[in-house]
Amino acid sequence: MELIHITVDGVERECEKGTVLEAVAKDRQKDYSCDIVLAMVDGKLSELTKVLNEDCDIKFIGTDTVCGIETYRRSVVLLMIKSFYIVCGEENIEKLLVDYSLSKGYYCELYGKVRISEELLRRVKEHMERLVEQNVPIVKETLSTRDAVERFRRHKMYDKEKLFKFRRGSNVNVYRINRFEDYFYGYMVPSTGYLKYFDLYCYDEGFVLQLPVKENPSVVPEFKPQHKVFNVLKEASAWGRMMDIETVGALNEQISEGKIKDIILVQEALQEMKIARLASDILNRKDTKFIMIAGPSSSGKTTFAKRLSIQLTAHGMKPHTISVDDYFLNRCDTPRDENGDYNYEILEALDVKLFNEDMTNLMEGKEVEIPTFNFHTGKREYTGKTLRLGVEDILIIEGIHCLNDRLSYSLPKESKFKIYISALTQLNVDEHNRIATTDGRLIRRMVRDARDRSTTAEETIARWASVRKGEENCIFPYQEEADAMFNSALIYELGVLKQFAEPLLFNVPVDSPQYQEAKRLLKFLDYFLTVDTELIPANSLIREFIGGSVFYR
Repeated sequence: MELIHITVDGVERECEKGTVLEAVAKDRQKDYSCDIVLAMVDGKLSELTKVLNEDCDIKFIGTDTVCGIETYRRSVVLLMIKSFYIVCGEENIEKLLVDYSLSKGYYCELYGKVRISEELLRRVKEHMERLVEQNVPIVKETLSTRDAVERFRRHKMYDKEKLFKFRRGSNVNVYRINRFEDYFYGYMVPSTGYLKYFDLYCYDEGFVLQLPVKENPSVVPEFKPQHKVFNVLKEASAWGRMMDIETVGALNEQISEGKIKDIILVQEALQEMKIARLASDILNRKDTKFIMIAGPSSSGKTTFAKRLSIQLTAHGMKPHTISVDDYFLNRCDTPRDENGDYNYEILEALDVKLFNEDMTNLMEGKEVEIPTFNFHTGKREYTGKTLRLGVEDILIIEGIHCLNDRLSYSLPKESKFKIYISALTQLNVDEHNRIATTDGRLIRRMVRDARDRSTTAEETIARWASVRKGEENCIFPYQEEADAMFNSALIYELGVLKQFAEPLLFNVPVDSPQYQEAKRLLKFLDYFLTVDTELIPANSLIREFIGGSVFYR
């Protein structure tokens, strides 16, 4: 028996050569508060099915981490799809779509000879639970890209066939439960026995696969419908179907056939039409004096506010823009987070009392001197910028807390028109691999930060968890209170951002804690063909991130 030396979470030990990583994980599981699903082996992310044949350093990853919980959720999707095909019969399913994130889960649609019902979901869930009890292996097989195309054509998974047509890599990893196989973008757990937490709910014309989150990975959260967000996503998906661009493969096909210019023009026209409609809705609310705009990082709030201002001006109004950031407390008075860092994400970082005094005075027709926050000195300054609101004047106020009435407690409800803006990606990698909206926003921010703030991709990725925490606490709980929602995602944008993001991501050092995330994003961007930036209009929202915007010259 040949032994090898391994270091597991800092502790040295010996094990037999040829040991499967999962066996080592089971020995360590008692020391973890959540399920181990992945490992870092000599700094490389690995599945638990990896065979150990030489000395190595191992650090296990649980479902309380981002990559751990994503591995879990991805594996449950495979389990669910497999169960649908068994319960319904492959001949009765035309397509099962995993569309987008909704209420901590995924909204899905089923097409074919069967219809979603409570009874069908009960049977599918029972089949999933049986497979969990049986602890069936999830087997990975590496195929040539050509073989993968032929195999998924036989399975009638034509979106995957189209995706692989544009794949540069020579191999594709396919995962299998018993005889059912599928392609997934990312790692999987070793077997179905890991997949104990999930639920299925009927919703609208489809259903939601509800899944745990990393903050509480052994509990399925309550399903809370988000009707307004859902309707925006549904509208975007319908537009994608109308244009026959639901997946990356379909987008690449349009680019390769020289049709992208028309797609850009139609998409931009659609956004402008929606902004014009918003302006009309605001004007129809006669008492509106304050347009409150909020959305997560890199949603394009600034460009959206400028384009909305143009539409309002065209209707005879006089819009003025105010950033809530200018009402930050002086840095010395700013609250700190649990790490001792200044916390600019919370409402308490703002001088809410002064903001309400100024807004109330403006509503009463008084002249007000508006402050400017100097981010270099960390102090609020007054530079003579005054404002008085007349009959045609209207304020556009932008900030992460704008949907929270605690920010504007002194203003009458009828005086406020609240808009939630986010980049809600309508594109999927293929029918079973969705694109997280957070990935699109992270890539947007990375490109903009490098251009405007000389920030590296490594630094942007490192800060992203903190940014996301602020969004979860300060924005998402209030999104359903908006009077209107605007989806700033452009169906073609990742083909544009790719050429700016890739050099930044390649520059992340191999020994950096952010390297694995950079590597994941590079693999993701590799799916896309590039889009010529010369085709992008000067007022496009994506110009806020790549440069060349008419609003910033």
